[in-house]
Amino acid sequence: MSTIAIYSLKGGVGKTTLAVNLAWSAAVQSSRRTLLWDLDPQAASSFLLTQRADGTRLRDQAQSVFAKDVEPEKLIEKTATLRLDLIAADASLRRLDLLFHEMDKKKRLQKLLTGLRKDYDRILLDCPPGLTETSDQVMRAADLIVVPVIPSPLSERALAEVVRHLGDRAEILPVHSMVDRRRKLHADAVARHPDWPVIPMASLIEQVTTRRAAVGSFAPRSAGAMAFAQLWQAIERRLVA
Repeated sequence: MSTIAIYSLKGGVGKTTLAVNLAWSAAVQSSRRTLLWDLDPQAASSFLLTQRADGTRLRDQAQSVFAKDVEPEKLIEKTATLRLDLIAADASLRRLDLLFHEMDKKKRLQKLLTGLRKDYDRILLDCPPGLTETSDQVMRAADLIVVPVIPSPLSERALAEVVRHLGDRAEILPVHSMVDRRRKLHADAVARHPDWPVIPMASLIEQVTTRRAAVGSFAPRSAGAMAFAQLWQAIERRLVA
């Protein structure tokens, strides 16, 4: 079992879109038993993947896993995609940083992930933005941290801060996200880092949030679907290297 965190210091960089599409690629294109664990209290990934028509679910359950009240397996639910399961987020995760601080158990998340090893080949973590107690837990637990970076100075600065904070605790894979090569700023940024995977800005990718499905499921031959597939292949190569 390998754990891949989708994380950024900044919000609004396409993190949830990455998480949902990569989880779909793991389950469908690699036939991996896959779990997406949503750690973001905004619960965007949970909304996109839930089978409930209105996206509702029991409230204030997500944090209970970390407080030792509930086993993670009890919160796992199936999605519409074969081999892809979900542990959903909810508003209770807003207090997760405080809980981690009070518990003073630096590897709580890592221990919970170890307990899921027998059931899954790949676990993806959709993480909240910011450098917090939660992000520290993620950095200790993840085998690979995928960091979406919009081609802009501020986003690149945020990546540099993550690299400094992380040190050698885990491997990082920066990904240029929401790229419009017609913009000089974007084209120049991509040219500076030709080895970074690129996810384009495209209307089909934006439709992930309205269709509540990975782009590969409804537009498999599109440039966006191919970009996510290539990124997932790069991740798999990193994990087995």
